Amino acid sequence: MEAYLVFDDGDVFPGEWIGVPREHAGEVVFTTGMTGYQEVVTDPSYAGQLVTFTYPLIGNYGVVADESESEGPRCAGVVVNELYGKGESSLSAWLARWEIPGIAGVDTRAIARKIRDGGARMGLLSSDPNQMRQQWPDPASLEWVKAMAVSRPAVYPGPDGAPHIVLVDFGTKRSIVHALIQAGCRVTVVPFHWSADAIADLQPDGLLFSNGPGDPKALTPYLSSWVPLVERIPTMGICLGHQLLALALGADTERLPFGHRGSNHPVRDLESGRVWITSQNHGYTVRASSVDPGQWRITHEHVNDGSVEGLAHRHYPLFTVQFHPEAHPGPREASALFNRFIDAVVAGMGVTACG
Repeated sequence: MEAYLVFDDGDVFPGEWIGVPREHAGEVVFTTGMTGYQEVVTDPSYAGQLVTFTYPLIGNYGVVADESESEGPRCAGVVVNELYGKGESSLSAWLARWEIPGIAGVDTRAIARKIRDGGARMGLLSSDPNQMRQQWPDPASLEWVKAMAVSRPAVYPGPDGAPHIVLVDFGTKRSIVHALIQAGCRVTVVPFHWSADAIADLQPDGLLFSNGPGDPKALTPYLSSWVPLVERIPTMGICLGHQLLALALGADTERLPFGHRGSNHPVRDLESGRVWITSQNHGYTVRASSVDPGQWRITHEHVNDGSVEGLAHRHYPLFTVQFHPEAHPGPREASALFNRFIDAVVAGMGVTACG
């Protein structure tokens, strides 16, 4: 069955339907990872997006049990060059079960070049190459976080005396929760809209602000409520959480021309000079010129474009990273940042060990 990716500027890329053949619109983005298509598709940060895989062969190892980053696919659709695999365990059959559309046989590298040269664009998966929408999904809407975050707390018990981490959820990946559990902590995941008093009532030893989809400024009404918490409780922010904490404490964010998505992004630790290869998925960044050097220290930067990849507050027990130290699959070079966070939490508890 013929399918088309129709861009909002009229450009059309032909292909064949995979998954479920149904019309769906979203922001067209590309990811450069060679592996991990299942983790990408199930990452809540891709909500509302048509994900283009630049690696030419996708689906070659099917769908693997317990490797998803959430219950099921979260993206709006999938765009691939060559799709491999048939049967019930194939990527296409799995997408169909979740009613996610996709298109194969597309020149995905041409799509990546189009976005790199012209910036972020909206697109439509359709059976009609002449189809054009009058209204498009809004990438800056709060609806994406609302759809991806938990609606009620989720509790993961830990050993006696374990540090208690409250994870504020904007669309977290399961691997972040698993990283905390493996570090010997007990974890409570709470909805992003919970009040500071409700969070404080849980008596957290540490706070982690998660990744998630969309524009961080969509959460502006919530920013000030978090400040009294992060002033005194050891806190870590990842991806969207990094951007939100920067906004809450006086910095600004802006949209990147085409975002960073993939498992091969080089990031420099400005203290050591060491370069890490990192996993990333974001369309926004903290604007470097807005970072007050009297309040913040920029700890990491992207090697390719110099964008801010990490911050540490000079007065509060708080640090953030734009990339994903829990990368799954992906490079594990930055995973020690969880140890740094747990060490700060433990020091605040006045104990000497975690788990």
